[in-house]
Amino acid sequence: MSAQLRRKLVVVGIGGASCSGKTLLAKHIRNVLPQGATIIHQDDFCPDKVPYSSRYPDLQDWDDPETCIQWPEFRSTLQEIRHTGNLPKHASHDHLNKQVKVQVAKGVYDKWRRSFETLAEDQAQQGIELVWFLVDGFVLYYDKIFLRVPYQVLKSRREERQVYVLQPGGVWVDPPEYFDKIVWPGYLKAHNELFQDVEKGPLKGAWGDKLVLLTPEEGEAGMTNAFDKACEAIIDGYRKGAGSFIS
Repeated sequence: MSAQLRRKLVVVGIGGASCSGKTLLAKHIRNVLPQGATIIHQDDFCPDKVPYSSRYPDLQDWDDPETCIQWPEFRSTLQEIRHTGNLPKHASHDHLNKQVKVQVAKGVYDKWRRSFETLAEDQAQQGIELVWFLVDGFVLYYDKIFLRVPYQVLKSRREERQVYVLQPGGVWVDPPEYFDKIVWPGYLKAHNELFQDVEKGPLKGAWGDKLVLLTPEEGEAGMTNAFDKACEAIIDGYRKGAGSFIS
């Protein structure tokens, strides 16, 4: 029967600042999808050579939205996924980074696992096989789920983490004051067009219809709430027409 099903691709973007919890949320969502999902980490598309900050010439700037990602390669990968439903040859280093573990309450987890199973069964009865991709990144610019976390929480998490594994090999360790000099200004610059005030203000204009804005609190309760709302938004979005058939 599966050979007769038409494949339908659903791409879910999960954005937010560095250390906002977007990768962890993506992994929790992947775990409740009966078909599984492929996660694309935008960090895997960081450039090999990173320019230095114009304001702080002794610091490399990993967060300026214009240069922090190899945009042609990233866009090409997404285009290939949309055309074929398959991930092009791609190496990820996410598993080498520090893996934060914040669980989702079991009752909420089980509720959405059943909901996605029901969705998959309903679609299969209509001759459709769902193919899921989750894209997590700190500079995503299309319809998505967006995690907004306060400045002080982001700073604390980033300074606790500090070490990042680089795609070409080696590691990056944040120099002193890197969050305030580079990371936070880059986040503000990248998202100024979305919000009237990036840290606390409402979304601008049409972005209110394009983004599902989540403001999770700390710990399991915060992650559970974000997970609950994200899953609801994903299924609601699909019911309203999200997704495209793979030719």
